[in-house]
Amino acid sequence: MTLRLCLVLALGTLSFASAQAQDPNIDRLLRKLPPPEKLVKPRLAPGIRANDPAFQDPVAQSMTQKMAAGNAAGALSDARKLVQRYPKSGAAHFVHGSIALSANQAQEAATALRRSVALEPKLAIAHLALGVAEGAQGRFAAALSPLRQSTELDPKQAVSWMFLSACYERLGRKQESASAARRTTEVDPKSFAAWATLARTENALGHAKQTQNALARAADLAPQNAAIQATVGFGFINLNRIADAVAPLQRAARLAPKDFLIQAQLGYSLYAIGQTDQAISHLRLGADLKSDYAPVWQHLGLAYQKRGLHRDAAKAFEKATRLMPRNGSSWAGLAKEYRALGRGEDAKKAEDRARALPKGDMRLSLP
Repeated sequence: MTLRLCLVLALGTLSFASAQAQDPNIDRLLRKLPPPEKLVKPRLAPGIRANDPAFQDPVAQSMTQKMAAGNAAGALSDARKLVQRYPKSGAAHFVHGSIALSANQAQEAATALRRSVALEPKLAIAHLALGVAEGAQGRFAAALSPLRQSTELDPKQAVSWMFLSACYERLGRKQESASAARRTTEVDPKSFAAWATLARTENALGHAKQTQNALARAADLAPQNAAIQATVGFGFINLNRIADAVAPLQRAARLAPKDFLIQAQLGYSLYAIGQTDQAISHLRLGADLKSDYAPVWQHLGLAYQKRGLHRDAAKAFEKATRLMPRNGSSWAGLAKEYRALGRGEDAKKAEDRARALPKGDMRLSLP
């Protein structure tokens, strides 16, 4: 148990930043999600001998206790002592490298981990840790070989595929990044992090439907995560599958009732499927939460218009035209309401503005 605890604690902080997708809408939404590779921990790999003399040493016991107490600096000092006493122990070098990495000493970690894989070339988890250490230094090309080796030695270790995907992503190798992400979902289909990673990589390739499918799987696995539920809803809106957007946005609204964008886009979706009264309720809330978010006033004007509430509709469209004066749809809506209110001259002016401007796409507009 001592060795297992030491390894789990040492590896718990392994991570390196993943590349971001380029689509201006989905990218901004995906960035609200926690980095997927930070949500996972490598499991204890077979091949480390529990009876390794290094881990019977009192220094190893002290190192383990310090890691458990969150004393990374003290644990690292002990790890250095351990490898001096047992220079031929690949496992000792592995733990030294892992603890160095957790202490943000990536260069020291990489050196230790190279020694580890030289001594224990079939230790998959050491190759994984070496790849992460290289990536932590921005050496993504150097990280590829140990990460690939990790997947070859232990192809069922999902986190190795996830880090490999992130590394390819950093190098701009989008197809390979997506392929590795798909392997992650095959190895661990119940992992939220795996599906979130696949969504990001599919999005980088411009695969809208595949991105949405991966997000939907991630949402199923994280029903209490407002960000992922909202992202799924927004994705359905972008695909013009408005009815499918309602359920995830309703879940997101329950989890994050003060998020103006969730309330506004849920209101729009409800309006689009004919649930006008419910739509107005959410649109009003969205407007209260962020009064300078122009689309909510456009959608609120349309909802009021559908209910025949002409004065309220006119006020909403007036607000929309002030916030986005070059959107023809808002001016057209305002012109219609002015006519309903008997304001013919104002209606004519609004109609002229509407004809001179593009209508714009109001399905999803992020601030």
